[in-house]
Amino acid sequence: MVITIDGTLKAKCPRAALGCVTAQVEAPTSPEALITELNNCEQAILRVPEPRAVLESPQILATRAAYKALGKDPARYRGSAEALLRRVIAGKNLPRINAVVDIINLVSVESRLSIGLYDLAHVQGDIVFRAGRAGETYKGIGKYDLNLEGLPVFCDALGPHGSPTSDSERTMVTSETKNVLAIIISFGGKEGLDRWTQRTSELFATYASGSGETEIIS
Repeated sequence: MVITIDGTLKAKCPRAALGCVTAQVEAPTSPEALITELNNCEQAILRVPEPRAVLESPQILATRAAYKALGKDPARYRGSAEALLRRVIAGKNLPRINAVVDIINLVSVESRLSIGLYDLAHVQGDIVFRAGRAGETYKGIGKYDLNLEGLPVFCDALGPHGSPTSDSERTMVTSETKNVLAIIISFGGKEGLDRWTQRTSELFATYASGSGETEIIS
């Protein structure tokens, strides 16, 4: 499987870069130690004098700017990292789904970067990161049909299946998942992506019996 960034998207978002983690995993309910890490992450945000300042971090601002460049309103279509941070600031816990999904949400909040997560059993062929086209939609996880036009999306041989806003039900990770691809999405350059791919790999190994490899694409 080859993962690429489309030239047209790159022209509009020249600093777009992807940190990819491919791994064999198990996806049980999160153990107590992982729940503790999630709780500590939430509390660290709430303890700062102005929690809402995290919404103006460079990573969040770069994602908003990329959405504008592609013609999508970032106030209406938020990156998932921003959505998770807003949830924490509102005093709500991060979702507790399974160990693999919970790890991704933890790293997303820590890094301020949206992360796509895909069950490789339901991905076909190579993946390209491009702008959504007119008429393209999919059912987001736990959401309505998402209008993908102008949204940055990941597409395989069957069409779009993920975006920094919401991934699709087709490729979502469940307790039955055995092989995953996590893609950390930066619109501010590749700097720091090594750190977060390594963090994701380490968490997979610790909490999801994970083993795999990483790659940076820019």
